[in-house]
Amino acid sequence: MDVVNRRIFGGSIIIDHGKIKAILPDDKKYSTFILPGFMDAHIHIESSMLTPYEFARTALAHGTVATVSDPHEIANVNGLEGVFYMLENAKDAKLKFHFGAPSCVPATSFETAGAVLNADAVEELLKRKDIWYLSEMMNYPGVLFSDPEVMKKISLAKKYHKPVDGHAPGLRGADAEKYIKAGITTDHECFTKEEALDKIKSGMKIIIREGSAAKNFEALHELISEYPGLCMLCSDDKHPDDLLLGHINQLAARAVAKGHDLMNVLQCACVNPVKHYGLPVGLLQPNDPADFIAVKDLKEFEVLQTYVNGELVAESGRSFLKEKIHPVINNFNVEKKSADDFKIKATAPAAIGTQIKVIEALDGQLITNEIISACKIENGFAVSDVENDILKLAVVNRYSNKKPAVAFIKNFGLKAGAIASTVAHDSHNIIAVGVSDQEICRAVNLLIESKGGLSVVNGNEGSSLALPIAGLMSDKSCSEIGALYSSLDKKVKQLGCKLRSPFMTLSFMALLVIPDLKLSDKGLFSGKEFKFTGLFYKS
Repeated sequence: MDVVNRRIFGGSIIIDHGKIKAILPDDKKYSTFILPGFMDAHIHIESSMLTPYEFARTALAHGTVATVSDPHEIANVNGLEGVFYMLENAKDAKLKFHFGAPSCVPATSFETAGAVLNADAVEELLKRKDIWYLSEMMNYPGVLFSDPEVMKKISLAKKYHKPVDGHAPGLRGADAEKYIKAGITTDHECFTKEEALDKIKSGMKIIIREGSAAKNFEALHELISEYPGLCMLCSDDKHPDDLLLGHINQLAARAVAKGHDLMNVLQCACVNPVKHYGLPVGLLQPNDPADFIAVKDLKEFEVLQTYVNGELVAESGRSFLKEKIHPVINNFNVEKKSADDFKIKATAPAAIGTQIKVIEALDGQLITNEIISACKIENGFAVSDVENDILKLAVVNRYSNKKPAVAFIKNFGLKAGAIASTVAHDSHNIIAVGVSDQEICRAVNLLIESKGGLSVVNGNEGSSLALPIAGLMSDKSCSEIGALYSSLDKKVKQLGCKLRSPFMTLSFMALLVIPDLKLSDKGLFSGKEFKFTGLFYKS
C-alpha cells in the first residue's frame, strides 16, 4: 500500500539495518497487505492509566507504530520530573512516542496543580531533540489577549522550529482566526463540522478525535474526503478496556465503512501526522525507517504483524515486549476528610424555590451546559436530589489540606453510592460525585489511602483501583488494569449510571478550559465568562 503515491501493487520489501533498502514490485498475487503503521496524532498516554511501555505492549498489536503524545497530565502533578519519567519509560518500548512540551501547567490560574511550568521550563524542554512540539495551547484566552507568558511560549516553539498544537473548543470567526495566526497549527477539540470548516479556512489542520469520553468522529468524518490533506485521527484519551479492543485501526475501519476512499483514510491515519510534525517514522518509501504493518484485509484492518525499524515487534494480537518493573513517582499530600466537609449550607432563608446552577454532563462530549434547577434542601443544607438526578459533585485538593469545593451535576444517574477519581483534568485533584455526603467522603478517603486511583462506594462497601504513579497510572499491564477498570465500570452502572464511560466523563468535570460550567478545587467556574461563579442562582 504505497499511500504516498496512492497505488497498490504486489512486491517485496528489502530491509537493511532497520531501513527500507528497496521495494521490488512483481506481478504475483498476495493475500496480505502491507501499509504504513497507524499513528495516534494526539493522545495523553496517562489517560490509559498505563505507563508508555505498557501502553506500547498493547497498541503495537493494533498496528500503532507511533504517537504524538502530550505529557501534561503527569506534568501537572510532578512538573519536569513527570515529563522526564515519560521519556525514560518510553525508551525501550519500541513504539515511537513523540512527546511535546506542555504549554499550560497549570491549565489556568483558577485551580491548584502540583507544579508550574513557566516559559523557562518550557524552553528547557523545547531545546531537547526528544521533544517534538509545543503541546496543546489550552489557554486560548491568553492567546486572544496576548498574555506575555503565553506568547513567549509560542515564540520559543517558533525559535526551535517546532509546531504548536491547539485546543480551542467552540472558537469561531475572528477569534479563531486570531488564535490560528498566533502560530497554532492544529485543533482536536472541534465538535461540529461547521467549527472545523471555520478553522480550516484560516489555515488550521483538524485532528478528528474519537476517544473513550469525547467522540467527534460522526460529526467530523466527512472531512476525510473533503480535506484529506488537512486531517489526522486521534483518541486524545483512551481507557485501558477500550485499548484492549483496538486503537486507530478501529477508526480506519469505520472510515472505510462510511465509504471514504481508502487512500484518503490511510493518508489521515498514517501519513499526515508524520509530515506535519516532521517525525522519523517510515511511510513505506525507500530509505525510510522500516515501520509498517501487515493486515489481513483493507476493511477491518485486522493486524497480522507490526514492524518498527525492521524488527517484528507484534504478531497475531500480541507484542513481543517483555514484562518489566516500573518505578513510582507521586505528589500527594492531603489528610482524610469527614462527611461534614462536603456539606453546603443553603442560602438564607432556606425557602422553597431556591435555585442553583448545575453542571449538565453530556455523554460523549467534554463540553457541559449550565442549567438552572430547584435546590433540594434538608435541615438547611443543599443536598443531592436523586429523584431528579441532581447529584453532589466535589473536588478535593490533593496537594494540601483545603476545604473541598462542592457543586451539583446532572446526568450521572446514580441512584445510590458515589464514585471518585484522581484522574481529574488537568490538575488531577480528587473529584467525586455521589448521592450522599457520607458516601462521597468514603470514596474520597479510599483514594487518599492509596494515594491515587479510582473508587466506587455503595453504602459501607467500597472498591478501588490504585494508580500509584502520579495518581494517574498503574505499574501493571493493560490486560490487568483493563479487567480491574471494567469491574469498577460495571459497578458504577449497577448504581444507575447510564454514561458510556463514567470515570472518563467525571475526569473532565474539573477541566475549566472547556466550557460551559466546571468545578475546580477553588470553586464553580464559568467557561463562557472565564471566571468563578456562585452556586446559588439569582434571577
